[in-house]
Amino acid sequence: MSDTSLIQAPRRSRPRGIPSILGTCAVLAAALAVGAAAAPTEVALPGDRVFPESLGSTKDGTLFIGSFAEGGILKVRPGADRAEPWIKPGANGSRSTFGVLADEASNTLLVCSNDTSGFGVPGPGTATGSALKAFDLTTGEAKGSTPLPGGPTLCNDIALGPDGSAYVTDSFNPHILRLKPGGNEFEVWGSDPRFAPPKGGAGLDGIAVGTDGAIYVNTFTPGGLFKVAVADGRAGEITALQTSRKLTLPDSLRAYGDNTFLMIEGGGSLDLVTVKGGMAEITTIKDGFGGPVSVTQVGSTAWVAEGQLGHLLDPELKKQPPKLPFRLHAVPLPP
Repeated sequence: MSDTSLIQAPRRSRPRGIPSILGTCAVLAAALAVGAAAAPTEVALPGDRVFPESLGSTKDGTLFIGSFAEGGILKVRPGADRAEPWIKPGANGSRSTFGVLADEASNTLLVCSNDTSGFGVPGPGTATGSALKAFDLTTGEAKGSTPLPGGPTLCNDIALGPDGSAYVTDSFNPHILRLKPGGNEFEVWGSDPRFAPPKGGAGLDGIAVGTDGAIYVNTFTPGGLFKVAVADGRAGEITALQTSRKLTLPDSLRAYGDNTFLMIEGGGSLDLVTVKGGMAEITTIKDGFGGPVSVTQVGSTAWVAEGQLGHLLDPELKKQPPKLPFRLHAVPLPP
């Protein structure tokens, strides 16, 4: 049967002026096909000293990137294939920018700021220590700053609880911090000696809130994965999850579905983590990344940031230039 007969058959009973259903569907299909073809699979980050450390997003697909070496925040508009400077380095007293999280409910961008002079990377500004910085999600204007208690500290990543509390990992100390909505001071919410960093390494890193209400964290150098039960807002039993394989420098952790998470391994992969009881099944979604540091989800796509931090911190790799430009990579996610 020809295409003409398919289109003409309903015309005898169709009122004038109403486009054919098939024609309309064809136009929509074509538009969707063009949109799909135009969707970028990579985003380039400007500059040769970005060394991205973390990545966040909003539901409309806007991406926000922190920088280990330069500080500030880069922004990628929905559908763009190149990032642009947004929050200036040093704004709100910030230094090197690590964890980045968009809290759309409060129209706030939360950013971990750290003085990384001890790593030989001074970054912008002169503030010492670590702090959680707050910026207006629309304008980028400063909204607040809360220092991490004690010292030395390293504010690594952030997760939001159901009440809007911000939970922060401190890679230099064996505890999870909590900042309640409207609060101006962190409290030590959960602590465990297994969170402690080994000599010359880093401890707590990625953090996420599961659909079961528990908080999940990983430890970078030891390669551990933990579940922290929550009862009436307080930290309960802390369980070291048995992983289906050894983890290599586990980093960013993001909630994905029922008891499932997206996780970055510094060894080069984006993983799907499925928790069942005290077990965690680790499935590699995609590997071969060059020093991945963070992941964020936009719809059915994961965006992965390649930090290449070894070229900044490793004595041998520092002799070699990083691969430019720094990039974010789009990865289709399983259902």
